[in-house]
Amino acid sequence: MPDARVLVVEDRASLRKMLQHALAGEGYEVSVAVDVPSALAALASRPFDFVLTDLNLPGGSGLDVVAASRQAQPSAPVVVLTAFGTVDTAVEAMQLGAADFVEKPVEVADLLELVESLVGGAASTDDFVSPAGTRIVGSHPRLRAALRLLRKVAPTDSTVLLTGESGTGKELFARALHELSSAKDGPFVAVNCAAIPETLIENELFGHEKGSFTGAHRREIGRFEAAAGGTLFLDEIGDLPLGVQSKVLRVLEERAFERVGGGRTIKIDVRLVAATNRDLAAMVEAGEFRSDLFFRLDVFPIELPPLRERGEDVSALARALLARLASRHGRPVPTLDSGALDLLAEQPWPGNVRQLANLLERALILAESPNLTRSDLRSLLGNTGGASERQRVESALREAEGDKRRAAELLGVSYRTVLRRVRAYGLEGFPQYRD
Repeated sequence: MPDARVLVVEDRASLRKMLQHALAGEGYEVSVAVDVPSALAALASRPFDFVLTDLNLPGGSGLDVVAASRQAQPSAPVVVLTAFGTVDTAVEAMQLGAADFVEKPVEVADLLELVESLVGGAASTDDFVSPAGTRIVGSHPRLRAALRLLRKVAPTDSTVLLTGESGTGKELFARALHELSSAKDGPFVAVNCAAIPETLIENELFGHEKGSFTGAHRREIGRFEAAAGGTLFLDEIGDLPLGVQSKVLRVLEERAFERVGGGRTIKIDVRLVAATNRDLAAMVEAGEFRSDLFFRLDVFPIELPPLRERGEDVSALARALLARLASRHGRPVPTLDSGALDLLAEQPWPGNVRQLANLLERALILAESPNLTRSDLRSLLGNTGGASERQRVESALREAEGDKRRAAELLGVSYRTVLRRVRAYGLEGFPQYRD
């Protein structure tokens, strides 16, 4: 994007001048800062289309720059420069909202390509599709950041912890991780730890030997063995009993376990991906989750954003879900008119993508025409969520001091959607009048 405004934050003069020269040569308008205070002053003085910042800076940290940029202009991508051995901090930056990180020494051609993709919008329009066809739809910056983390960690054998509310697509991410990994030709085995009774979970994971308990008429392998050479996905790992947590920890540390009732140690080669909608750190503090297992799982966390923060993704996601559901049910794909799409974008979606998919499946089954309208969906939504949605709009307007464009950014929806909600809830002039 010619003439896009770029802020480069780098204290080393030689690297700063090289980056400034390279970006200016591509037609970008480049501003520079040499420390955190000057970077924060620049961000407060004018908008930027892209921010490139080092992590180690005088007067603070590059994380401060990331946070300030995300607060000042949430739509502007931020990329951090990292030295060898600081990848953990770079991941923390991406959890704060950074779009990507680049390790030093910087390859200028690769950096320019990354800047062009982020500023030019290429990264915001393409859905993620794995080699095996797993598709993740959306362009919200937090979702794109999660996808970049996924691409970086997938080729490694690191344990990955997926966090986020129920229904945000954690199993979809786990499958994509598997399909991009070196274990992609092996099995992908998913286990919902919350759905298995506590008395059965150890047997489910590790299997048992013949005669180990009443009714054990033959040897049975568990999910770890079934996933050998591939990926085991432990969903809702926060629901694992403490006794079983110690056995999972041993598998992570020693790649070994014994079946229930057996004495032979079994070596296993499996990539573990875990997921939870609970605060594991708080559970550790409460004594409900082992700290040593938490630290082993938290090697590479990836947080998935809730759908209510991805208002601009809802239309594309709804169309993609509807097409998939129509194929499953052997029906033609109905269209969603503008009123229906606006209604979907206005909802708080406490159940996230899963709730949206369930609604669309009901609408597809009940559809009497090839076009789904606002009224078709309104009848399925019922009257739930109105009060909470009003509260969310009020909260965003309060935080934005009445600035509706800023409130739209906070809610992850369009300015036009905010105007409709303000009119619908009688919030004009709340908390003070501003356009």
